[in-house]
Amino acid sequence: MSAALLHLAREALLLSLLASAPPLLAALAMGLLTGVLQAVTQVQDAALGAVPRIAAVLAALVVAGPWMGGRLVRFAESALALAAGLPP
Repeated sequence: MSAALLHLAREALLLSLLASAPPLLAALAMGLLTGVLQAVTQVQDAALGAVPRIAAVLAALVVAGPWMGGRLVRFAESALALAAGLPP
């Protein structure tokens, strides 16, 4: 395998981690916040934990979406440029 393909594979793994971080961190933070709130108030309703988490993930996707899209486009451009230079 060429060094360029190994670099591309490394960049793909790194990009997948970076692109998934904002929604996952938002879900983690909201889950901890609602968990503490449920423990303090002793209200154990499943919807009370799920709805704010979904809203936080959607908000994180709206805020970080342009950044994530830009990173994905730059990666796709480099992958296609590399694929165009490979022999058949």
